[in-house]
Amino acid sequence: MAAVGSQPTGPTDSHILSQVEQVDKGLSQKPHAGHTENTSDIGWGAPSHDFDQRIVAGLSNEDLWMLIRRFNKQIYCVKSVPESLAQSLDLNRAPDEDFSPDKLRATIERFYTVVVVELAGFVKHVARLRSWKEPRRTSVFCFVYFVAWFLDLLAPTLFSVLLALVIYPPSRSILFPHAPIALVDKATGGVQTPTAGVLGSHASITGAPENFKGEAAEKEASNLMSSMASMAAGSVTGKHDQGTPRDAPIEESAPDAMDVVSDAADAQASVHGEVPDKAHDKTRQPMKDAVLSTAIQLMRGVNDTVDTYERFANALSPTPPFSSFTPYLRFSCVLALAFAASLVTSSHLFVKGTTLATGFSFFGDPIIQRGMKYLDDKYPLWRKSLLLENSLLKGIPTNAQLTLTLLRTGEANDAPIPPPPRDEQKNIPPPSKAAPLDADKLQIGATNAEIYDAASPALPPHSATTEATTADGPKHKHTFMSGLVNFFRGTTSTGLQSKLAVDRARAAAGSRHAKSRVGVLRRKGQTVVPRGPVHFDARYHGKRGAVMLDAMQDPAVVYFTTDPASLGEEQSVRDKRGNKSIMFAFPVTDIVELRKIGGLGWKGKLAAGWAVGGKEVVDGLVIVGKGPQQTYQLTAMKTRNDLFNRLVAIDGQVWESY
Repeated sequence: MAAVGSQPTGPTDSHILSQVEQVDKGLSQKPHAGHTENTSDIGWGAPSHDFDQRIVAGLSNEDLWMLIRRFNKQIYCVKSVPESLAQSLDLNRAPDEDFSPDKLRATIERFYTVVVVELAGFVKHVARLRSWKEPRRTSVFCFVYFVAWFLDLLAPTLFSVLLALVIYPPSRSILFPHAPIALVDKATGGVQTPTAGVLGSHASITGAPENFKGEAAEKEASNLMSSMASMAAGSVTGKHDQGTPRDAPIEESAPDAMDVVSDAADAQASVHGEVPDKAHDKTRQPMKDAVLSTAIQLMRGVNDTVDTYERFANALSPTPPFSSFTPYLRFSCVLALAFAASLVTSSHLFVKGTTLATGFSFFGDPIIQRGMKYLDDKYPLWRKSLLLENSLLKGIPTNAQLTLTLLRTGEANDAPIPPPPRDEQKNIPPPSKAAPLDADKLQIGATNAEIYDAASPALPPHSATTEATTADGPKHKHTFMSGLVNFFRGTTSTGLQSKLAVDRARAAAGSRHAKSRVGVLRRKGQTVVPRGPVHFDARYHGKRGAVMLDAMQDPAVVYFTTDPASLGEEQSVRDKRGNKSIMFAFPVTDIVELRKIGGLGWKGKLAAGWAVGGKEVVDGLVIVGKGPQQTYQLTAMKTRNDLFNRLVAIDGQVWESY
């Protein structure tokens, strides 16, 4: 077994559950033959169609890859904490969580994909009920509502329905049958043609086609943020993207996009006769600080909202190894108490009690403050105990915590979960055709023909002629401005590549900072082989090599070698201590921080994306150990996220997210 396997229990529920023997087992939960350094390769780098079995029991492969893909985007810096947390699950956000506009953008995109899409589905379901296009179901809802109203039993009826939804999951599909979000018109409740022109996905607002589950909603969120550039210019440019490496090229000379926006506002003011004076303007910095403070609070509030939503969703639809019994029991007890209270509480008493509580909260501040001070002195942790994640939702994971637990399950069985496939479809747009749809099972008050016509609209009659005319027509004439833009693009591209070429020469001469920038630009579509689960191509101090995970030792060891082929599969790094190709090696247990960094700074990445066509910036990873000199910056890593996920899951550390 790997290092994790040597520990019978972990410090959190996530560690313990990852080692619980499951009745139903997926590929990552079964014993395998043909190990590589005592680690099974169950399909790293394989295309999606090569997986004919589930990787994790109780979860489809598409759902698993969607979780990992969003985990990679959400989590980019973790630090170990010395003891288990009150929430019983690790990977909670730290109180002093780092802020950057790029992180705010990722947070809002996460809010869109998790909450907004589901709320859109709820709104459209309400429209379906109100439209009477499904007369039988709407009649039942209408009858139950008005009977409960007549008998003054609206509250007990509501709590009894919620109790049924919790205790008996099949009732959810009976009362609220699913329909693709993009296929329902929110105004009429009937069938509509998706705004994308085709029903290529079921769980997105536009219905756009997708290669992998969840990609359409993720693209919607990204395009939404890009369209909000006027109010989130810093987020759109991605300032402080992940982490800026030291002495990143052109960071000092390139203009700051945030300053460009500010200078544009100054220019607008000067046009109207107002001459801005930064030295004497006493409002500029306070307002910037106020906006930053508000943005930080907004990011934390949005994260808290999404975390709570994910916990409720995972409580009602748990994924093994998390149990459904505990959350069902808690919710049932709360709803049963609410049901009993509603039976003995009249409408008059409810209104009187609510207005009394409102008045006391408004006018009773001195009493409230003294009471809170008394509780702080006697019970210092009472505030945290009242939080949902420490009471009703205690032990229920967010999607990130669920992903980490599943990753730990693979590590505990020496079969690391492979990353989302990056096959030949990655750079090919998804086909513009309707996703599989069973119209007979859709209860949306429309005929099968209407549903199929809306999901797969016919091409316009003159589309072929239009395409031919466009293809054979005259090409766009180059104007003076387009030529000027192309000139500056070429100049920027030449300058950037020249800078990186100089860095390569400086690296060869021994410059430490230049070494970290060697190989950060790579041709798009360039394959990286081999890739995982024990071998990850990277550069360290500018030297090409690989990060290796040696699970034959206890604890496991992570090391970098410039000659990975020199270590045989049967020979561990301990037997090669004298090998000069090994530049560093230390136990995974000693890792205290993992931090993703950008290959270039945010301005350099913008310049590269705009000017250097056909190439992409390859990011890196910083690994920090317990020792004062144990900080290792790996660069030019196409498989950076894959290594990060293995390191964060392979041992028993308790992590906090920063």
